[in-house]
Amino acid sequence: MRTVTIIKKIYTFDELPEETQQRVLANLYSINVDHEWWENVYEDANQISMRIESFDIDRGSYCNAIFINDACETAYKIVDNHGVVCETHKTATAFLKERDEAVDCAPKDENGDFENEFELDQKLDKIETEFFKAIREDYRINLQKEYEYQTSEESIKDTIEANEYEFDEEGNLA
Repeated sequence: MRTVTIIKKIYTFDELPEETQQRVLANLYSINVDHEWWENVYEDANQISMRIESFDIDRGSYCNAIFINDACETAYKIVDNHGVVCETHKTATAFLKERDEAVDCAPKDENGDFENEFELDQKLDKIETEFFKAIREDYRINLQKEYEYQTSEESIKDTIEANEYEFDEEGNLA
């Protein structure tokens, strides 16, 4: 039996030549998405009483979700918890405004009761259906953006640095 000792030079990512860095980034493209990368988006959805059941950010491009509460409660949770620059906040605010306008503009009799509650209910149901559709689309876009960020050079570099990965001169993990 014999023992062989091999000596290799080991580099941090920043110490590698630019060409090798690019190869490393390409090789580690899926490092941040080989596990449940969507977890934060799912948790955010749960906070507004929406459970995402499945999604596709590729050709199918959809987000299937179930709403646990009614549209107004979901919208108020979004308004209370999401920043005003968030698309979900804009969608929820627009929904609440449209819903309030529909109620305010519905004809009332001399007692203040709605003249045609059935017609109003149908209109409100349509507004709520469109709201839920729009929120699912907002979350599909959020999932798409999260995936794009996780596979970005910036995010891959952050993972490399956070885990203190080292490489040989060809860019292979040491």
